[in-house]
Amino acid sequence: MVRPLLFLSALIELACAQQIITPSSVLNISSCPITYYGKKYEQLYVTITTENFALCFDGFFKTQTGGDCLVGPTASYVTLHIDSRNSKLESQVHQEVPSIKASMECSLEFFMEYTNTTSADLYLLSFGKQAALFVFTDVTTKVDFEVHIGGIKVTTVYKNTVQDISGCRHSGTAYEPDTVVSSNPDTCSILTCSETAVLETLGCGPLERCQGNNTCVVDTTCTVTGPTVINVHGQVNSIKDRCAYSLVSIPSIPNFYLMANFRDRRREDVSFLDSVILHLDGPGVHSHLEQGGTVWLDDSTLTLSSSPQLVHGVQLSKDQTGVTAKLSLSNLTISVFFDGDTAQIRLEGPAGSSVEGLCGNSSRSLSDLRLSEYSSTSCEMQYSEPADSTINCTSVTERCNLLKEAPFSSCNSDIDPEPYITACTDTLCKYPAVDGLNCQFLKAYARACSLHNHTLDGWTLKTGCSSEAFCQDRTCSDHEFCGEKTVSGDTRCFCRAIFASKYQANNSLGDPTVCMQDSASLTLVGCLLEDKGIDYSTLHLNDPTCRGQMDELTHMVTFSFNSSNRCGTVVTANNSYIVYQNTIRSQNYSSDVISRHDQVQINFSCVHSQPNINTATFRIRDCSVAQKISCGVWNYTLIIKAYTDAGQTQVVQLNSEVRLNQRIWVELETNGLDGSMVTVVSDSCWATDQASPTSSPRHDLIINGCANPADPTVAVEENGLGTSSLFSFNMFRFIGGSGEVYLHCKLHLCPKEDTSCTPNCNAAARRHRSVGSKYEGEASISMSWTH
Repeated sequence: MVRPLLFLSALIELACAQQIITPSSVLNISSCPITYYGKKYEQLYVTITTENFALCFDGFFKTQTGGDCLVGPTASYVTLHIDSRNSKLESQVHQEVPSIKASMECSLEFFMEYTNTTSADLYLLSFGKQAALFVFTDVTTKVDFEVHIGGIKVTTVYKNTVQDISGCRHSGTAYEPDTVVSSNPDTCSILTCSETAVLETLGCGPLERCQGNNTCVVDTTCTVTGPTVINVHGQVNSIKDRCAYSLVSIPSIPNFYLMANFRDRRREDVSFLDSVILHLDGPGVHSHLEQGGTVWLDDSTLTLSSSPQLVHGVQLSKDQTGVTAKLSLSNLTISVFFDGDTAQIRLEGPAGSSVEGLCGNSSRSLSDLRLSEYSSTSCEMQYSEPADSTINCTSVTERCNLLKEAPFSSCNSDIDPEPYITACTDTLCKYPAVDGLNCQFLKAYARACSLHNHTLDGWTLKTGCSSEAFCQDRTCSDHEFCGEKTVSGDTRCFCRAIFASKYQANNSLGDPTVCMQDSASLTLVGCLLEDKGIDYSTLHLNDPTCRGQMDELTHMVTFSFNSSNRCGTVVTANNSYIVYQNTIRSQNYSSDVISRHDQVQINFSCVHSQPNINTATFRIRDCSVAQKISCGVWNYTLIIKAYTDAGQTQVVQLNSEVRLNQRIWVELETNGLDGSMVTVVSDSCWATDQASPTSSPRHDLIINGCANPADPTVAVEENGLGTSSLFSFNMFRFIGGSGEVYLHCKLHLCPKEDTSCTPNCNAAARRHRSVGSKYEGEASISMSWTH
């Protein structure tokens, strides 16, 4: 491009000595080489004839053959100055020729004298890979220079103008900057000489393919398999925790994003892709794609087939290879395939679409892409386990490198196998090749190739793999995963390593016994039972009709009994506890000689603690006294109340006046005990004038569960029959005492199966301790009156 130059060369100072040019000279310009239309030259060939002054780069000027030359009018006298960078000249060139963006390095100044009064200056200005030509004169004489490339005139530079002599060479042909060299609409490939004189090939972007007619479209695939994410750029990320991550988000489609959950399996220190969640903000829909081909829409499961089913704008289908979810948003088609182990996300649409998340922009850190709201609070915790000594990493590597052999090699030019080989070796060198892992990475590569029309005929035969999904239609609970039961391919649900570790540490098969007011239950872990080869359906309690119930979602097996159905529960007692015990047993075919199954016997129990005298003494100036007795998770409350009538309707209140010799009824009542299983026995009740139950003087009301024969006003009306007892007496006071009367009672619990809970109070039996006294765990509860 030619531009007028707006300053005088007289302002330019030359920095080196003048060199006089002869009519036929070869000039060494290696100190200031010139790049002339894409070719760098370090020599100049000068030819001065009666007609022309020619500066050529590739040999002396010949009219017939030409060359890379600058040809102008002849001059009688020519000199050369090689100058260093000149900032004023550089600034002016940048202003007049915007295509020249590099910094000026040096210049060649040719002074040409035509007559004693006329002259001109020709400048060759070097800008590295770019160059400019400037012809300056202050006279009216015509001083024009033709620009020749390969003997062909391409332009003319007139006096006082600047010409960009940068350019490109391709197949022996020179091209000016900012021109198209060649194009192929079928491949969307365009070769250009850029504005800065660099050959550039333009085409579809890294995430795009050519649709023909110079039209590029987005067509890219992200693969997530095992702990590895192979993003759309072919880069590898390895997930080492058990968190949820953003896989795909598209800035131009804010209402869509795709997430992935990673969980542990057989080892605590290796995570695997566990499920994929497709989220649409618009209708507020969450589609969960899980192992086994299970698809959840919010809180309900979907029944799918090979025929696509449209659900909230998402086409869902399922076949023997896995589940596919497909949707179109803003001219972009998104297809998500998940077979329970591998997810492959394909994006197709107009050029220019960008992808973020683990599948896209790799510049963001893993912590930035972690989704805490969809992850457990402990998901980032790192675990370590000893290396598996049975793994032969050399054999594993050979197996993974099959991806570079036929028939996989036919796809290698389109789908780089290296990320898949890396994922394969990194995983299988520390995790056993079970649960379909021996084929998982090969299958993932084969499917990625199929998306680009590579069929890879015979790959399953060569590798011994199947294209069908592993564990299809088997549903496991949240703490389980589906794995190989036998080498023949049978599958079952296994406990995840971290979940199982808390039970294995205690050599346990389930959770602690849960004891409620009138029932008890024990829950066993289904996958732990299977690990031991135990069929839960063969287990029962002491009563063979009482069997475990498996929760369909959690696969936990619960055994229970209650007051309505004791299931053979055995009740025993000692001074401290009443124990309710049952046993989970196996029902196996056996004889005196043989047994075909391991015998299972798991004891579990709940206890009622006998009330403790040390914690049960109260001084309450109120209508009733309550004491809460705790035993494990079986709790009950002991209450003492006083009444002024036999019907127990008139409670003695704080401000009630009790007269001497007035009849008082005292009830000892419990809340929280199952009356069908246990009774309360009042062993003794007595009164003191001090708060301490051991103080004196003392007056006995009940002795050994019976009325004190020395006090004819005492009557035991109910004792040992249920969860309460009742007695009465006439009110009194201590002579010379404090005016206060403290009532204390000792009690114990008695299993109702024992027929001797009721004290025998006939005259003959009183000479002997009541049978109920064999349970001497005592409680004391007190109340007081003030006169």
